[in-house]
Amino acid sequence: FLKKLDGEEARIADYFDVIAGTSTGGLVTAMLAAPNKKRRPLFAAKDIKAFYMNHAPKIFPQLRGPFGRMMRIFRSMSGPSYDGKHLHEVVREKLGSTRLHQTLTNVVIPTFDIKWLQPTIFSSYEKKNNNTMDALLSDICISTSAAPTYLPAHFFRTEDCHGNIKEFNLIDGGVAANNPALVAIGEVSKQIFKKNPDFFPVKPMDYGRFLVISLGTGSPKIEGKYNAQKAKSWGVLDWLLVGGSTPLVDIFTQASADMVDIHIAAVFKVLHSEQNYLRIQDDTLEGTLASVDVATRDNLEKLANVGEILLNKPVSRANLETGQMMPACDDSEITNGEALKR
Repeated sequence: FLKKLDGEEARIADYFDVIAGTSTGGLVTAMLAAPNKKRRPLFAAKDIKAFYMNHAPKIFPQLRGPFGRMMRIFRSMSGPSYDGKHLHEVVREKLGSTRLHQTLTNVVIPTFDIKWLQPTIFSSYEKKNNNTMDALLSDICISTSAAPTYLPAHFFRTEDCHGNIKEFNLIDGGVAANNPALVAIGEVSKQIFKKNPDFFPVKPMDYGRFLVISLGTGSPKIEGKYNAQKAKSWGVLDWLLVGGSTPLVDIFTQASADMVDIHIAAVFKVLHSEQNYLRIQDDTLEGTLASVDVATRDNLEKLANVGEILLNKPVSRANLETGQMMPACDDSEITNGEALKR
């Protein structure tokens, strides 16, 4: 869209004051905001699909054959399903020595510190007040992608110019902020309170001056994967692994994402700024399309196709009673793609 409007050199980082992302979204955030040698974004939006097509199968290698599922279950019981080696290698190769302060626009990437049991938010704004938060983008990406049971937790240290050392024991930010839109709004609001000249004369609750685009990764709500009749007899192992899925992780991450969407939708509606919040999400995924780690080329192609179809669907908003995405009454003729252009 941007290239059609503003030419071949247009990049997403040129248009947004803040880009936020959690887990795989944190990796995408870094790729869109990290600079290359010419101080332009390392990746264009069109390059993201090719990156995942090339590397996702190596990050999540599939065990095939009649014993594949059994081996996956056994492996999950004894450690993370995947060792993360390829992810670590390719992220360090692409992002090199780039640190948080070097991004071409402000970024916000949530993680969770399991030692202190609290979220750790890597924010371009907060880094200015605390240099020990100026971590390598590669370490931030590895951390926010470290989904429990799938990939190993990540440990690293930072040191500022005064010799102060900070240690991090991090996992996927999705356990705290699977949808980071509210965290990003909070970071901007804090800057407005601090009278950051970048946002003058915007007021903290002046949501008419906020423009938020929130992109989901899809969910299998329509599939009805779990029910109380089955779950009432589950023990610890069942909550961690049943039918090839991880119910506890699915439930926590979905709950986190939906609560954020419902909250933001409600606030923008009350402040008469609904048009300034666009959520693009598909709640109708089924089977392997809804999986975290089925990274076969065929499944990735199908996911890319889902994204293309989603652009042509009507703008939708969260139903504040059910939490499900419903076509917006006032925008029923406008597609997600048209809304992005607008």
